[in-house]
Amino acid sequence: MKICVVALGKIGLPLAAQFAQKGHEVVGVDVNPATVEAVNAGREPFPGEAHLQEYLSELVPAGRLRATTDYADAVPGADAIVLVVPLFVDEEGTPDFGWMDSATRSLAQHLTPGTLVSYETTLPVGTTRGRWKPMIEEISGLTEGQDFHLVFSPERVLTGRVFEDLRKYPKLVGGLSAAGAQKATDFYEAVLDFDDRPDLPRANGVWDLGSAEASELAKLAETTYRDVNIGLANQFARFADAQGIDIHSVIDASNSQPFSHIHRPGIAVGGHCIPIYPRLYLHTDPDATVVSAARAANKQMPDYTIGLLEGAHGSLDGQRVVVLGAAYRGGVKETAFSGVFDTVTALTARGALALVHDPMFDDAELEALGLTPYHLGEPADAAVVQADHAEYRDLRPSDLPGVRSLVDGRRLTSASDWEGVTHRTVGVAAGSTAP
Repeated sequence: MKICVVALGKIGLPLAAQFAQKGHEVVGVDVNPATVEAVNAGREPFPGEAHLQEYLSELVPAGRLRATTDYADAVPGADAIVLVVPLFVDEEGTPDFGWMDSATRSLAQHLTPGTLVSYETTLPVGTTRGRWKPMIEEISGLTEGQDFHLVFSPERVLTGRVFEDLRKYPKLVGGLSAAGAQKATDFYEAVLDFDDRPDLPRANGVWDLGSAEASELAKLAETTYRDVNIGLANQFARFADAQGIDIHSVIDASNSQPFSHIHRPGIAVGGHCIPIYPRLYLHTDPDATVVSAARAANKQMPDYTIGLLEGAHGSLDGQRVVVLGAAYRGGVKETAFSGVFDTVTALTARGALALVHDPMFDDAELEALGLTPYHLGEPADAAVVQADHAEYRDLRPSDLPGVRSLVDGRRLTSASDWEGVTHRTVGVAAGSTAP
């Protein structure tokens, strides 16, 4: 097959490489000339994705994968087009379709009959049928279900392990017709491999959910569930802190019963998915009070954590406080909706000088994010663990000379390693005991 992948970002480029690995001719289209240049040179444009560089080194010289900025080059004659263009959401939960609209119009201008068009960007329920279908039909002059097929098939992978996750999880598809769904099923079966999953209720592989709307909801449901679960865990943690209880030992005990799956509390919920997709769900179901309450609870956690630090340390006014971690999660060089920003805001509101350390970012990168860099070994009065980078497990008081208080927002450190420092962990109350 000839396959076009629209947007060669941290999901799109690995997808393009996966398709090419299966023997297909893949052309990626991206608006960023630097990304296109890097791909065509066989060089990964961003670090951290396992196996991506080795695949590019193999596929690009072999002529099986290339990139362009020109839709007229990539789209005509394609058997399938897969879009992974970013969708942005504002603080009120209103989606901004600007980039997706632009990409859709561009592909529609060059769409040829017989093509499968699959959207993988997470969308509000009803978007595939209500927005993309009429837009593509109007611009292309083609009829969906007759001249081309349109489906929704959400990406379900994490950056850093995309190729592993593509094998691990079922590929969900939902079409606007049975014929479109079958074409999507055939396509994804030809470009993906699946691990054996005896734990699943049906064989791992491509799962047709019956409609684009069901497929859209499935992605929103699985991520919104996580946000709600974490929100509940954070509520438990705040109550446990007030009662002198270690909530982590309580969660361990609760989850020993097979019907309990409580997640872990923490300083922040970040990334492209969990903070965003509940807002997309609320956009079409604004009366979902459980979802909105969980989102609000999680949003409050950076300020709550700095409140714990203030209680342990005393006034933070004029204090040098180090935020350990700019990334939204450990081992990933990404700050999308990272808790670092609200943590710095909470510190600044209390008069502290907020400094930020992250082993994955240099000073210029931190400054470009509006953050003040900190280097281990420089004086510090207090610290808070914001990202669970593995490197932080080995930190000791000598790495932050003068530190008197540490609040761990990720349950990464141990009080026994911080002798002489007031040590607190979110969800572990001062003086609480646990086995």
